[in-house]
Amino acid sequence: MSQTVRCEIQFQKGKHLYAEFPLNTSGFSKDGFHVQVTEESQDGCRLGKISLQIKNQSCRENANLAMEKPVKLWLPFQCPEKITAMYLFNEWWTRPAFPKSFQEIPDRTQTVFFQYKNRYACMVLMAGQAFKTLMTSGTDQEVCLEMSACLGGQRAMEEPLYLLAEAPGLYEAIEKAFTWIAHYKGIRLRQERRIPEMFRYLGWCSWDAFYTKVNETGIRQKAEELAEKDIPVRWMLIDDGWMTSQEELLCDFAPDREKFPNGFLQMTEDIRAKTDVRWFGVWHALGGYWGGIAPGSVLEAKEAPYLYKTVNGKLLPSPLTGEGFYRDWYEALNREGIRFVKVDGQSAIPYYFENSLPLCDATRGMNQGLESGASRMDGAVINCMGMAMESILARPASAISRNSDDFCPDKEGGFAEHLLQNAYNSLYHNELYCCDWDMFWTMHPDAIKHSLLRAISGGPVYVSDKPGSTDPEVLKPLIYQDGELLRMERSAKPTVDCAFSDPLAEGVLKLHNVAPYGDRKGGGIAAFNLTGQRQGFSFQPSDIPELAVADTYWVYDYFGRKAFTLARNERYEGTLDAEGYGWFVVLPMEGTGTTLGLLDKFVGFTAVESICEQDGSLTAVLHESGSIGWLSEKEPKHVWANGVEVTAQVEHQGNLYVVDLPETSHKLVLTLLWE
Repeated sequence: MSQTVRCEIQFQKGKHLYAEFPLNTSGFSKDGFHVQVTEESQDGCRLGKISLQIKNQSCRENANLAMEKPVKLWLPFQCPEKITAMYLFNEWWTRPAFPKSFQEIPDRTQTVFFQYKNRYACMVLMAGQAFKTLMTSGTDQEVCLEMSACLGGQRAMEEPLYLLAEAPGLYEAIEKAFTWIAHYKGIRLRQERRIPEMFRYLGWCSWDAFYTKVNETGIRQKAEELAEKDIPVRWMLIDDGWMTSQEELLCDFAPDREKFPNGFLQMTEDIRAKTDVRWFGVWHALGGYWGGIAPGSVLEAKEAPYLYKTVNGKLLPSPLTGEGFYRDWYEALNREGIRFVKVDGQSAIPYYFENSLPLCDATRGMNQGLESGASRMDGAVINCMGMAMESILARPASAISRNSDDFCPDKEGGFAEHLLQNAYNSLYHNELYCCDWDMFWTMHPDAIKHSLLRAISGGPVYVSDKPGSTDPEVLKPLIYQDGELLRMERSAKPTVDCAFSDPLAEGVLKLHNVAPYGDRKGGGIAAFNLTGQRQGFSFQPSDIPELAVADTYWVYDYFGRKAFTLARNERYEGTLDAEGYGWFVVLPMEGTGTTLGLLDKFVGFTAVESICEQDGSLTAVLHESGSIGWLSEKEPKHVWANGVEVTAQVEHQGNLYVVDLPETSHKLVLTLLWE
């Protein structure tokens, strides 16, 4: 295959230039213009780079780079068997496409997965110092890249174009790519980021309950309802609508006095005293409010050293000094009893700083200022509307990042699209962040499916029910009695055989995840039929790569309430009705019995804190008590719970044994004796 690079350059004043030149050479030069594209190997990855210079004349009119997509490149690339393209369908969210060729790759694609006959590849289009690269429709044997900095008139660039990692497995290729990028960018991987304590518990958000009509009366009413229903919500987020604002411009750090006449402090103290709620947070946009800060306001005068005025008149926290703005705001919020923030509109930088500052420079400065200021909140930030690659690669340390567009309770087909985005975005977003799969309603036609998704998401869990509308039974499978989540280890991801096919069109989407199970790892596979007709599906334990290795596995059908065994590479065949779903817990079979843990929880096996097996007996310590299950091919002679024999209370059907114990928050020691 030819290694010729084709390049089209758009200059100011409508001028353009087309050039062809070999990859990894001195490139192309003409009339003071020079461009070079190289690819080098670094730590087993391939890094594409571009160098471009335009000679300017003194005291003369010069045509430098245009603002809109000034550089377009066509690069020769080996055609794969299958492609999944993660593209921006707006400025801040991505979703998958499943093109059959390079020509079908959507505009604004920022991560691509390739399947070859004997390997997989992950290609990440890079955000550099000033410019970002995206992929668009190519040719039979070429990928096409477009670059932009949202700032015209630039005359030079030395930028990364893409990072390509290959491996025998898809997940390994993705991990390899983002591990390299995290080191290159000086940011942390997911496992290195600290999840703030409140997000380990159940939460509630005001958005779908009140939208922008939120007020103190509504917050107090909801808190009282949660307490009356004994629903252990531990944090509340006051979403958009609380601010002192005018025409989507922020006027003051204090809340709107008509909606919150006493501020936040008395309200938060009262609720903490009467309910399980311990943490309160508020929403805001990265620019303060959607349009920034109100010119001429008291806030502008107070925060002037930390603000930046764009060429089109927007007044925003400065990418250079904005740390002071966020510091002052968060200190004021802390005094009002607020302990965390959700920050929206993070990938709106192109709209904020267009033709004022280079895109990647501005994004990096804004995120560094935000995270530095958020030290006043102990780093407790939910990053949101920020899945453009320049945003993903700009956050030094904050852990939580929204993983999809909003949960839309009244949108037709909303669940399928919500699941699609979260599932496929997690393939790459999980490498750097604890992914937030957004809030949901417990009183909704898809409530159980949403609840299952949150159980396997590995991220925060919060609901947004209106006052009087929370169903505790939908939440019970997700939490311990004190509101702590039974969390899985990472984000749920599609199985490899689903990663390159469109589940909205055919087949069943299967997601897998793992979690600690005593001193080993258990896991599970969730299956969702998103089509309008009955579909068959299959899985095998080896579809879950981190699952503890064993010759045989127990598989527990959560909704079917039955169990069976599979060898590691043995396939289970099943069917799902249109819009049907299933959840299958997969645990290694070791010894005489395998503890399922709390049967009324989706991932109840994570409640098993330790397991000791010896001489025909098994002792397991569980986080709390309730309906306990285990799997065995042999009936135990004796069963003890905290030293009290409960053998007579045990019921079983086939290999599934159940003992219903009082639901308490105390640890349970379960002992099974077969000999």
